[in-house]
Amino acid sequence: MKNSILAELILISSLMLIATTSGAGEVISLRGASDIDGTSNETIVKKNINDRAPISRNYMQQPPLIPHKVKGYKINLKFNKCLTCHSWSNYQKSGATKVSQTHFSGRDGEAMSNISPRRYFCNQCHVPQVNAKPLVENSFQSVKTIH
Repeated sequence: MKNSILAELILISSLMLIATTSGAGEVISLRGASDIDGTSNETIVKKNINDRAPISRNYMQQPPLIPHKVKGYKINLKFNKCLTCHSWSNYQKSGATKVSQTHFSGRDGEAMSNISPRRYFCNQCHVPQVNAKPLVENSFQSVKTIH
């Protein structure tokens, strides 16, 4: 009995050794040949798209994309830079899109007078666009109409 347990342990450790050494090659990622650990001196900088008209959406319920730079925007528990232009009280003066009514609903659908805490951190869903080539080939076609 002890010999069979010892034989199983040797077999398992041999299989683990083979599995760990067989895949020991260079990692190829969507980023290309850059170091995953960040030790590379090469910095990849993407150029943000400057202010422009709102970007059309590709599907129902897609969060709107941000058509301007947001570098340096402060969003924390006490302040949200986005609301200086997009709040219901400021959107007309700034010419910005107002925050959707959906952002004033709580988790259970109850109406709130302020933006729901789960919708307060805008960049969880809304992202700015950059001038960059797609990482992978994409044949996505947006929906033209809904019947």
